[in-house]
Amino acid sequence: MAEAGTGDAPLVLTAALDAEDAERLDALRREHFPAHRNELAAHVTLFHALPGERLGEVLDDLRSACRRPGFDVPVTGVRSLGRGAALVLEPGELARLRGELARRWQPWLTRQDAQGFRPHVTVQNFVDPAVARTTVADLSASFAPFAVRAVGVDVHRYLGGPWEHLHREEFDAPA
Repeated sequence: MAEAGTGDAPLVLTAALDAEDAERLDALRREHFPAHRNELAAHVTLFHALPGERLGEVLDDLRSACRRPGFDVPVTGVRSLGRGAALVLEPGELARLRGELARRWQPWLTRQDAQGFRPHVTVQNFVDPAVARTTVADLSASFAPFAVRAVGVDVHRYLGGPWEHLHREEFDAPA
């Protein structure tokens, strides 16, 4: 669990992906992300900074919201981040889940979390824009749409760079 003094640190929520899918995305991240800056595994951020002191309420709400079967999330393309590259995800069911939670947590949302939701997986960041353009072009040239499987929601505590994993709330198994 959290170290002393970190209980109020912000919470980051990510879509939990099937292990094989997560490894596929993480391999791309390891290939393209500057190693000295790559402190995290590949991830799909749902919320960037929920109040850490609300952890109990967040977990309660997740238990309720995750009473649904897992679902596929289409990966539809490659997008430039200016100084990096990302894989674009179709919002679909992911956006419905996030929207349900955002309505519950509206008073707590930061400006970033209150903005529109554009799900993606960052596979490169913090590089020269020319390097990023080359990566986007290379990834785009070989890109074929595929899907990843969402299996739940992971809750992390933001610790100024690295994240501490606190909990995974899995979706109900399909009927």
